[in-house]
Amino acid sequence: MIKHLARILGPEHRGALRAYLAWLAGYAVLEGVAMALVVPVLRTVLSGDPAGAAPWLGVLAGAVLLTCIARYQQAMKGFALALVTLGSLHGRLGDHVAKLPLGWFTSEKVGRLSRSATGGTFMVTNVFAHLLTPVASGVLTPATVGVAMLFYDWRLGLVVVAVAPLIYLMHRWSSSWVGRAEEQRDAAGVLAGNRVVEFARTQQTLRAFGRGAGGYRPLDEAIEQQKVAGGRMLAQTMPRLLANGLAVQLSFAALVAVGVLLVLRSAIEPVALVALLALAARFVGPLTEAAGYSGMLRMAGNDLARLSALFDEKPLPEATGSAAVPRPGEIELAGVRFGYESATPVLRDVSLRVPPRTMTAIVGPSGSGKTTITRLVMRFFDVDAGVVRVGGADVRDLSTVDLMAQISLVMQDVYLFDDTLEANILLGRPDASTEEVREAAALAGVTEIVARLPQGWKTRVGEGGTALSGGERQRVSVARAVLKRAPIVLLDEATAALDPENERYVQNALRSLMQTSTLLVIAHQLPTVVAADQIVVLDEGGIAERGTHEELLAAGGRYAGFWAERRRGRGWRLVPEVGR
Repeated sequence: MIKHLARILGPEHRGALRAYLAWLAGYAVLEGVAMALVVPVLRTVLSGDPAGAAPWLGVLAGAVLLTCIARYQQAMKGFALALVTLGSLHGRLGDHVAKLPLGWFTSEKVGRLSRSATGGTFMVTNVFAHLLTPVASGVLTPATVGVAMLFYDWRLGLVVVAVAPLIYLMHRWSSSWVGRAEEQRDAAGVLAGNRVVEFARTQQTLRAFGRGAGGYRPLDEAIEQQKVAGGRMLAQTMPRLLANGLAVQLSFAALVAVGVLLVLRSAIEPVALVALLALAARFVGPLTEAAGYSGMLRMAGNDLARLSALFDEKPLPEATGSAAVPRPGEIELAGVRFGYESATPVLRDVSLRVPPRTMTAIVGPSGSGKTTITRLVMRFFDVDAGVVRVGGADVRDLSTVDLMAQISLVMQDVYLFDDTLEANILLGRPDASTEEVREAAALAGVTEIVARLPQGWKTRVGEGGTALSGGERQRVSVARAVLKRAPIVLLDEATAALDPENERYVQNALRSLMQTSTLLVIAHQLPTVVAADQIVVLDEGGIAERGTHEELLAAGGRYAGFWAERRRGRGWRLVPEVGR
C-alpha cells in the first residue's frame, strides 16, 4: 500500500509521505510505551506503596505528552497529504492520461479510469484521514506492549509471541478473501457503469427499435451481476472478519489462563498478575480495532493498486527540445509496419510520400489501414518498424505541441463542446482575431448557419453539438481547420455522410485549403477522389496501386473496379413498376 501511495502522490511529495509515516510509527510506539508504564504504577499502588508510584507517574506523564505531540503531528501531516491529493491528483492523472496512445482508450479502460479517478481519489484521502492511524496503532502498539511483556514476565511474554503468528495468519486469511471479493464487486461495478453510459448514448437507436421503455438487457444483466457480487462479498467476508476478531479474543483468553495458572502455582504474585493483565487488555484492544479495519484496509489497498496502475501505463516517449521541420507540409512513410494489439499487422512495408501543397486521396476496403495511416501521422501510436515523417522530421523527434502545430484534423464524427459556436471555431487557433474567425466561417459555410441561430455567434451548440445537424457540425470542423492554417490537413471520411448542400460547402473549403496546405484525404465520394493529385489504393495492409485518376482507370486494376462500383451506386434511382 505504501508503494502505491508513493506512486500516486508523485516524487515531489514522497518526502512528506516519509515524514508522515515516521510520525505515525512514532505515535504508535509511544502509545505502547505509555501503556507499558501503567504496569509499574499499578504494581506499586496495589502493593500499598502509593509514594513509590510518584516517579513512575512522572515518567508516564512524559510518555503521554510525547504521544500527544506525535499524534498531533501525524494527524496534521496526514490531513496535508489528503489535501494535496484532492488538489493535484486529478491534474496529474489527466496529464498522464493525455500522453497515453489512443489505442489505450478502450471502453473498459475508460470505465476503469472514471471509477478510479473518483473512488480512488476518495480512498486516498480516506486512508490518510481514517485508515492508516488505527491500523498502524493496531500493529505497532501491541508489538511494543509484547516486547514490554517479555521484560515484565517472560512466561506471559512467550504467550504473546506464540499467539502473534496465529493473529497474523488469521488476518491474512480474512483480508485475502475480502480482497478477492472486492475485486469481483469492483469489476461488476465497472461493467454496470459502462452499460449505463452505453444505454444513455444509444437512446436514439434503442427507441428507434422500440427498446427505450422496455429496458436494455445488457444493462439489466450488468446490474444483476453487480447486485450478486455485492451480496457474495458480504456473505463471504463477514464470517472471516468475525473469525479474525475471535482469534484476537482467544489470544487474550490464553493470556488470562496462563496468568491464573501461574498464580495458582505461586509463580507470580496476584498483584503483579492484575497489573500485567491490565497491560494485556491494552495489547488486545488495538488488535481488535485493527481486525475491524482489516477488510476496509484490503479494499483500500485494491483501490490504491488500481489507481497506481494507471500511472504505470507507459506513455509514448516525448521528444525533448524542439526539432527542426525542414520541409513543412510534407508527409512521408518509409517501410512502415504496424499492428494494434493483435499479432496481424494492419500495415506491411508501406512507403508513401505526399508532397507539400498537394492532395492525396487514400481509398480501399474497410480494414485496409486507411485510418491507421492518419493515426500514425498524428502519432497516436508508434510504428513497429519504419519511420513516419512530418515536415521532413521523424514524428518521434517532435514534441506533441510541435507535431500538432503542423496538423489540422477533420473527422467524419465531429465533436463540438458545450460552448458558443464562435468558441468552438476558435479551438482551431485561440489567438485568432474576430475577422479571421469570420473569414474561416464564411469559407466553410458557417456564416449561413449563424444567421439562423437565435443568438448568432453566441449561441451555445450543446454537448457534442446537439443543437446543430451533422452536416452543420462538419462545417464547423472544417472552419476550425481553415482557421488553424496548419501546413497539413487530414480528412477522415469528412464528406461521407453529407447532404448535397453541406457537401458543396465542404468541397469549396477543401479547394481553398489546397492552395495553402497539404491534404491527406480518406474519402469515398467521387468528386473528392477525382480532385486528388495522387490516389493511393490500400489492400491487405499494403499499397496495391497509386497514381492519378486517369492513370489508375487506364490500369484497370482495383481502383477501376472501385470507380465502376461507385458510379453504379450514384446511378441508382427509383422508377415506377411496369404496369402500375
